[in-house]
Amino acid sequence: MCEDKNPIPFSEVLAGTFVSDPISVSLLFRLSDMMPEDWQRFLEAWAKADDERRRLIMRHLADIVEEAYFVDYSPIFKLGIEDAFSEVRVAAADGLWDSTDTDFVAPLISLMQTDESAAVRVAAAQALAHYVLLAEWGQMPVRVSRLIVDALLAVYDKEETAVSIKRAALEALGAAAHPRVEMLIREAYDSPYQDMRVSALFAMGNTADDKWLPTILAELENPDIEMKIEAIRAAGAMGRSDAVEPLVELIHHEDSDVVAAAIVSLGKIGGNRPQTTLAQLMDDETYEEFHELIEDTIEEMLLLGGELDIIEYMAGEGLEPDDFDDEEL
Repeated sequence: MCEDKNPIPFSEVLAGTFVSDPISVSLLFRLSDMMPEDWQRFLEAWAKADDERRRLIMRHLADIVEEAYFVDYSPIFKLGIEDAFSEVRVAAADGLWDSTDTDFVAPLISLMQTDESAAVRVAAAQALAHYVLLAEWGQMPVRVSRLIVDALLAVYDKEETAVSIKRAALEALGAAAHPRVEMLIREAYDSPYQDMRVSALFAMGNTADDKWLPTILAELENPDIEMKIEAIRAAGAMGRSDAVEPLVELIHHEDSDVVAAAIVSLGKIGGNRPQTTLAQLMDDETYEEFHELIEDTIEEMLLLGGELDIIEYMAGEGLEPDDFDDEEL
């Protein structure tokens, strides 16, 4: 973003964060990379805030980092995963979905293993999934990835572990180059419980292993909407051109969630056919409700394909603070 020649006083930022109703989301961008004196003032205000206010702040920050790559709320997320209120811990863990900071690995493992809230344990396992991916891309020390994978396996193997936590652990393990992963996915896919079968599909997509492609493509025809949507997501994660035509067909599905998932997955696969198809939908009035999603998908596809300048995008040609609504969560 362009440098602000007349920055808003930090006192106004704090008021917009801790007092305004609703929270002034555009001002939350000023909480990124705070100066030490501002950080201390933030901590003082945070200590006085009630549970619901802290939850709202943390949830807004987690939502912002999903879209805005130029912000860094790491100190706040560190504060959040240690919060007394479980919903704050969940939001903070969600905010770490794309973190590369290995200092968060041990705290996240601890949350996944011992937190009293199942929702927190699930969020922690989901945050650890990104670190597993980084390891497979060679961007994480092997010792760290082994620590994470061993912890995920240990949680998954415990009989008393809640199904929701097992699912998150399996999904995170999908990207791991571990000899047990294939069998765990197969067992989950053969499970009598649909929740586990859905997570098996998720994990298949994360493996990027072509052996799972026939299963994923077959599940695109599953009449069960939940399984179909997860297969669509997995097809996008795999990124194989074999899935393009089936996904194009699903754009015409009667279920709007199926259509939305197909649009996103086509964007992830990329290439001429998906790009042309999505561009045509932008001119189709019957898809007006999807136009914003399609526009975002095309923009991300071009960005990843190198056709947009990522520096310009991060500097403000893409998202701006005012793009985020001041809404209650």
